Amino acid sequence: MDRKTVGVIGGGIMGVDIARRLCREGFEVSLMEGSPEIGGLASPSKFGDYTWDKFYHVILPDDLFTLNMIKELGLENEIKWNETKTGFFINDKYHSMSDVIEFLRFPALNLIDKFRLGLTILAGSYIKDYERLETIPVTVWLKRWSGKNTFNRIWLPLLKAKLGDDYKLTSAAFICATIKRLYGARKKGAKKEVFGFVRGGYARILAAMKEKIKSEDINTITNFKVVSVSQTPQHDLIVKSVDNKEMVFNYVITSLPSFVTASVCHDLTDIEREKLKNIKYLGVICISLLLNKKLTPYYVTNITDERIPLTGVIEMTALVGTSFFGGNSLVYLPKYVNSEDQMFNLSDQDLKESFIASLKLIHPSLKDDEIISCQVAKAKYVITLPEMGYSSNLPSFKTSVDNLFVINSSFITDGTLNVNETLKVADTYFPKVLKIIKNEE
Repeated sequence: MDRKTVGVIGGGIMGVDIARRLCREGFEVSLMEGSPEIGGLASPSKFGDYTWDKFYHVILPDDLFTLNMIKELGLENEIKWNETKTGFFINDKYHSMSDVIEFLRFPALNLIDKFRLGLTILAGSYIKDYERLETIPVTVWLKRWSGKNTFNRIWLPLLKAKLGDDYKLTSAAFICATIKRLYGARKKGAKKEVFGFVRGGYARILAAMKEKIKSEDINTITNFKVVSVSQTPQHDLIVKSVDNKEMVFNYVITSLPSFVTASVCHDLTDIEREKLKNIKYLGVICISLLLNKKLTPYYVTNITDERIPLTGVIEMTALVGTSFFGGNSLVYLPKYVNSEDQMFNLSDQDLKESFIASLKLIHPSLKDDEIISCQVAKAKYVITLPEMGYSSNLPSFKTSVDNLFVINSSFITDGTLNVNETLKVADTYFPKVLKIIKNEE
């Protein structure tokens, strides 16, 4: 009896995980990726003579899905955990907020404001009813817990830095998911924040993943940019690429962003297509600098100065050390913007000049000859905007097209986008798809 064929569209971590799960269930699997390599947002990049993640990634102690994946790939002993520090740039000065003492000394807030901020963080880290949070605007929730002063001095600048004007559309689920994620670095009684990484970054993880895929006989097709998915009279699905290559499958699972799925799956109903298109995405433009000096002791520097158009400053070598980079320091400058923002139309050179100029506002001593390498990374569809009533407006993973399913990051409703959450989505929805495919429903 011939094995059923399944096409998985999208070779990010989620797509790879789904493909491997299907293979273990006995299906003949093809993984289609539009880029030259699998990995998606976890893909590596060259920084001068060195390789690390194109976008910044860390592992938290309670990232169980990520840790299980790493263990299954045989890299468990390659994980390294380090304490990190968090900084704030406020009133033209740096302030550390990495432990209780520093929190109490934080000069931007009075004692009552600090107490309320602490309560906000505790409340956000333990709340589990995210559907109820989706009925509350993020501004209302934060003012209620933290008060107006803390909201205006801390939360509002951070919301604008992360979401731009879209913060006005966002529910309280966003901030609680963010708090829960960061609070996870202090789980199990830790007094310090602790993050982890695999030696060599995600390049090492993806190399091990490729070996697994090869050994499992998954047909991996890169440079396959999907332009259409259509159904045959026999209810099979034809997947066509931009260069007119076609593949036919019994089933197709797409992990592409919702907007892209709506544009390529032509047999969806108008209602389905509209629901997919209505899911708003934020993209990211990230400038990565390899510097011959350290900037700060902070892994993350939160910026509360609206003159500086950066979401934050991520000094990766404050976590991983400088030995992977010949003693140099790797710094990420991310800026999250609406997926239709005109910034995506700027040249790489214009973006480099703009972001470096912004960095010099908070590091005026930085000189151009101290920059060894400068790279630009862009992604238009990265995180979904958790608007009011987000969950109730999501389309179903099972489409109206027979044998066509959607499993993507838009189904993250109680977390922020990261590798662990994408694996969690796959773990949640794959069994539901499998049940339908095997006619066990």
